Amino acid sequence: MTTNPEECKISIRKMEIADIDRVCEIDQISFSLPWPRSSFIFEVNNPAARAWVAEFQAGEKGHQIVGMIVTWLIVDELHIATLATDPACRQHKIAFKLMIHSLCSAAREGALKSLLEVRRSNQAARALYRKLGYIEDGVRLRYYQDNHEDALLMSLQKIDSNLLKSLV
Repeated sequence: MTTNPEECKISIRKMEIADIDRVCEIDQISFSLPWPRSSFIFEVNNPAARAWVAEFQAGEKGHQIVGMIVTWLIVDELHIATLATDPACRQHKIAFKLMIHSLCSAAREGALKSLLEVRRSNQAARALYRKLGYIEDGVRLRYYQDNHEDALLMSLQKIDSNLLKSLV
């Protein structure tokens, strides 16, 4: 697989059961506390979940899943549950595109704002979220079980699809 963005086209589609092995692989290489396979299977069928995958489509070479996001739409709030990109494909704005797709899709379904938690040490993710308009507005002390790191609570108080689309 090539990771040159000029040679590949990224597409985003709904996650399917057939994607779970690759999604789990990305999750396991991305996080110290990956989700169990059963959680992704559950989310594919969860009516509140909006689960998406990003694929590189490289002409005759086919396609491969290079990123994923799971969100929950609860009344008018979109909660970002997990987001990961294959480390070999980072720096191609895959997570950024997944976030914009998720936010705009949820806005069409009535979402007005978005919430998430992020590790205090995850500077790259925090920068991505700030670029999208999220603000840090709380802390869950010692939230993560593996090292008791704090989780920062971030919110996007108004999902503005037009503004988000202009960022791409």
